[in-house]
Amino acid sequence: MAAFNLKTAMTALLAGSLAMTASGLALADNGGKTYDPAQFSQRIEKRVDRALAGTDATAEQKKQIATILQSAFTDMKPLRDKRLENRKAMADAMQAPTLDRVKIEAIRQEEMKVSDETSKVFTKALEDAGNVLSQAQRQAFFKQWSGDHRPHGKRHG
Repeated sequence: MAAFNLKTAMTALLAGSLAMTASGLALADNGGKTYDPAQFSQRIEKRVDRALAGTDATAEQKKQIATILQSAFTDMKPLRDKRLENRKAMADAMQAPTLDRVKIEAIRQEEMKVSDETSKVFTKALEDAGNVLSQAQRQAFFKQWSGDHRPHGKRHG
């Protein structure tokens, strides 16, 4: 049972890490430019190609995985918008003349719901992508995908 719990914990950790990395890729600030679905699609395809480089993955497998991930990122767009709303609401609540602890807690709880939903959507996409690949391909893909932490856009800090 302990091995299962460790495996579950490691899977959750990997999924969370991948979701954050992928969200950065998919939803990075693009310097005020308009969202271009074709360019976004190309970015996902390049990322999948890079993650499967050196494997025997076919063009069809790569296309299936890119389609799965593109769909997931499209599904996560409203969640990203909600995150931005929550961030603004939290900033407003924290800068108000008096702190409303109930309101702040409600915003925090909403943000946890959004995070959970984002994780569910992306974890399902990773599972679906993993089912397209052989065990060796899947291992190579996730090793490369999760290890690729280059900046994907302008960061504000």
